[in-house]
This record gives sequence, C-alpha cells and structure tokens, in this order.
Amino acid sequence: MKRAAEIDRLEGLARLVLDLRLADLSRVARQRQDCLDRLAALEPAAAEELDPVAAARALLLYQAWADGRRAEINGTLARLTVDWTQKSAAARTAFARTEALRLVKARLG
Repeated sequence: MKRAAEIDRLEGLARLVLDLRLADLSRVARQRQDCLDRLAALEPAAAEELDPVAAARALLLYQAWADGRRAEINGTLARLTVDWTQKSAAARTAFARTEALRLVKARLG
C-alpha cells in the first residue's frame, strides 16, 4: 500500500511538472508566432495610387526601414527558437516521466 501511495505522489508531482513545462512551451510558441507574424507584416503594400517614381522612392525608403526591423525581429526569433527547442525537449521529458509513472501505477494497481 505504501508503494502505491508513493507512486501516486510521484505521478501527481510529475503532472505538475508537465503542466509547467507545457505552459512554458506554449508561452514561447506564442512569442515565436508573434515574431513570424511581425515579419510577414513587413511585406510592402502596393502603392498604386502614387506616381511610379514616388512609389519607387517610397518603396526604397520602406525597404531600408523594414530591413532594420527584420534584423531585429530575426534576432529575437533566433533566441526564441533556441528557447522553444529547449522547452520542447523539457516538455517531452516531463511527458515521458508522467507516462512512465502512469504505467507503473497501472501495473501495481
């Protein structure tokens, strides 16, 4: 009986750890998606109502500004991708531990 109670306690702790890891992973995934959305939003819109020369000039100015923003966003995206990879691995490990304890509990019970 004592062994089953210990497994129950460990399984509960493992579930808590899994919930925390999944919450961390979800947070970083949302931040990564935000970066990807901001990159996509930097695509220039057509300026059909402008004179072609003015439109070309505006596009060049916009591209110069957007390149700076892309560099900044890509740096953040790279950092978040590393963080996402690490948190994904931690979540997989937490899930495996939870499953292992669940299987042990099922065999004992």
